[in-house]
Amino acid sequence: MPFIHLPKPWQLPESAVTPEAAFWNRRKFLKTLVGAGIGASVLPLGACGRSGDVDPALRKTLGRPLGGVTPNPDFQDAGRPITKQVHASRYNNFYEFGGTKNIWQNAQKLPTDPWTLEVSGLVKNPRQYDLDDLTKHFPLEERIYRFRCVEAWAMVVPWVGFPMRSLIEDVEPTSAAKFVRFTSFYDPQITPGPAWEFALNLPWPYVEGLTLAEMANELAFFAVGLYGRTLPKQHGAPIRMVVPWKYGFKGAKSIVKIEFLAEQPATYWNVISPNEYGFEANVNPEVPHPRWSQATERIVGSGTNPFNWERQPTLIYNGYGEYVADLYS
Repeated sequence: MPFIHLPKPWQLPESAVTPEAAFWNRRKFLKTLVGAGIGASVLPLGACGRSGDVDPALRKTLGRPLGGVTPNPDFQDAGRPITKQVHASRYNNFYEFGGTKNIWQNAQKLPTDPWTLEVSGLVKNPRQYDLDDLTKHFPLEERIYRFRCVEAWAMVVPWVGFPMRSLIEDVEPTSAAKFVRFTSFYDPQITPGPAWEFALNLPWPYVEGLTLAEMANELAFFAVGLYGRTLPKQHGAPIRMVVPWKYGFKGAKSIVKIEFLAEQPATYWNVISPNEYGFEANVNPEVPHPRWSQATERIVGSGTNPFNWERQPTLIYNGYGEYVADLYS
């Protein structure tokens, strides 16, 4: 019987994908191992040149290797090659540390040890997780997701972490809980914000929110690492949100508090500019940002000049509609 390949909805046509034989061979190898029940501890997640060429200064920021990580076979093919880490870890939004993309050095001021993540609100089991809990309390897995910024650029990132629904099961929300608020680290002495004229009036700390149904979706993920290592500070160490069907600003970084609520919470960008940044913020090529189109996206690292990066068509829900479209029917 011939093998029939049914592409996932987010996969681009073959003609649009950069050929990279080593990348695809590794994906098949991982799926075969996982399907055969071979432990993830044998998998060198940072190997095979996936990190790309990283200069020594950047390499010092990239965290320690994570062991015991299982590659999730359902999320090992994002339809595009993984973005080289040298690009992913140098091109970041983290406005607590500045208003430019090149904030990876400023972000090293973030204190991550000790760390406490408080979970409270409408839950039966309030929790406080420390730094060790974040990498040991929940089984870790690798998921390779497309990442889409509201600024119309995109990456493919190999996150390491655990499904948000695992935390939901741990704390047991009550029937009154309908929404969830995520609050990021903030200390004005360490996270001064961008050097904009109106920056003093920004509503720190950074706060984001989801419906409880969105948080319980199988795609919703807490990342504690990427490229096989603990999460770098410029990516939101030690724990951040990853919701790949939404624009990237919905992914709060360096989370210190999670609260289960009955009412929809105010969120950072929605407070600043509600006509530009909605609470839902699902990727949608049909709905332009007031200042630019969302019909296409620039692929980070696909050229030497960010203004000339290769463009691809934007997919509704970033290509993950089969998982999330029913949340919005």
